Amino acid sequence: MRFDVAIVGAGAAGLHCAAIAGQLGCSVVLLDHAEQVAEKIRISGGGRCNFTNIDVAASNFDSENRAFCRSALARYTPRDFIDLVERHGIAWHEKHQGQLFCDGASGQIIAMLLAECDAGGVQRWQPCRVEAVRVGAAGFELDTPRGPVESARLVVATGGLSIPKIGATDWGYVLARRLGHRVVEPRPALVPFVCDGPRWQPFATLAGVALPVRVEGGHGTRRAEFSDDLLFTHRGMSGPAALQASTYWRPGEAIVVDLAPGQDLARMLVEAKTSRRRLGTVLAELLPRRLAEAWLAPPSGAGRAPGEAEALTTTSSGPPLGDRLVADLRDRDLGALAAGVHRWTPVPTGTEGYRKAEVTAGGVDTRDLDSRGCESRIVPGLHFIGEVVDVTGWLGGYNFQWAWASAAACARAMAADCSTGRGGL
Repeated sequence: MRFDVAIVGAGAAGLHCAAIAGQLGCSVVLLDHAEQVAEKIRISGGGRCNFTNIDVAASNFDSENRAFCRSALARYTPRDFIDLVERHGIAWHEKHQGQLFCDGASGQIIAMLLAECDAGGVQRWQPCRVEAVRVGAAGFELDTPRGPVESARLVVATGGLSIPKIGATDWGYVLARRLGHRVVEPRPALVPFVCDGPRWQPFATLAGVALPVRVEGGHGTRRAEFSDDLLFTHRGMSGPAALQASTYWRPGEAIVVDLAPGQDLARMLVEAKTSRRRLGTVLAELLPRRLAEAWLAPPSGAGRAPGEAEALTTTSSGPPLGDRLVADLRDRDLGALAAGVHRWTPVPTGTEGYRKAEVTAGGVDTRDLDSRGCESRIVPGLHFIGEVVDVTGWLGGYNFQWAWASAAACARAMAADCSTGRGGL
C-alpha cells in the first residue's frame, strides 16, 4: 500500500500529526507496536492529563539549541490546543503555575485525538511493528507484519526511553543514527534523585517530609532555577522541585537548594536571641520539625553546606547543638547556619532512571533538522517530532505542548506536498 505519509508512533505527537495531515488532504497510515495508543497520555497528570500550560516559551525547554522549538511553538499555541479540547466538549481547569488538566479522565484526550484521526481518514495499524525502513527513489519503504508500506514522507514520533513498561523503545534513535543523524545522548529527565553516603545520612530518615524550596540545577547557559515543593523519599529526593532540577543535572554535580525561600533566616535567628529558647525549637518554627532536627543533629555538619562557623560544627563540649540557647550563640555563627540552610548543596548519587522518569532528555540533534517542519536536513521527506527530538520541556504540560506544536508544524509542512488524496492505493 502507498500513502503520502507514514507515521511511526501513536503517542501524543503521532496522533496529532496524523489527524492534522489527514484533514489537510494527505493519505496517512499510523503505525505503532503497542496494543494501546497513547499510554503516556492515559497515565499523565494522575490520570487527568496535564495537556498544556497557558504560559509557554522557548525558555521553558532544554536543548542543545534552545531556539529550535521557538518556530513550532509560535505557530501552534496552547490556545490552539485548548480550542480543540473545547470543540470536543472536554471540561478543563487550571492548577498550579498555569498547568491545565482535564476535569475528567485523560482518556478524553485520547478519544479526541482518535476522533480527529478518523475525521482525517487516517488508517491505524496497531499493533504493528515496523521491522525495516529503506529510503527509495520515491520515498520510503517500510516492512511490517501486515505487509509492505510505501510513503512519500516518513514521520518518526516514537518518543523516548522513559517508562519502558508502557512500551518505550529506542527505535527512533536507532533509525536516526542509521540514516546519518547525530543524537544527543538520551538520559532520564523529570525524574527523582537517589541520594546516599555520609553527607546524606542525617536526611535518610526524612521520607514523607515536604516543603517549598527554590532549587537550581545545571550551570552556565544550561542552568535553571525553580520554586516548587521538594519531597524527601526513602531513596533521596522527589517532588516537582527535584524533578525540574533533574533535567539540568549531570552525574557528579551538586544541586543548590534554598530550604527557606523568601525568608531572612539570619535576621530571624538573631531576633530570637531576645528569648530564652533553644536553637532546635526556633529552627523547627522555620522549617519542618523533622528537617530542623536532622539539620542540627550530630555528627554536626554532616549534611550542611561547607563553610559554616566552627562554633556550630563542634560537639566536643556542651549540650547538643539543638539544645543550645539561641542567646548563647554569636550572630556570625547564626548567620553561617542560615547561609547553609539557604544554600544547601547535596550531590545526588544518581536518579531513579527511566522507569520513574516522566520524559527522556536528549534525542535527535536539532542541528540535523529544519525547525519549520522538523524535517531532516540529511534525508528529505523524513521528519522527527515530539520527545524523540532533543527538546525537553519543564514539568507542567510543556512536553505535551511541544508534542502538539511539533506535530502541527510537521503536518502543515507535509500537506503542501500531498497529492494523492486520502486512503491507501
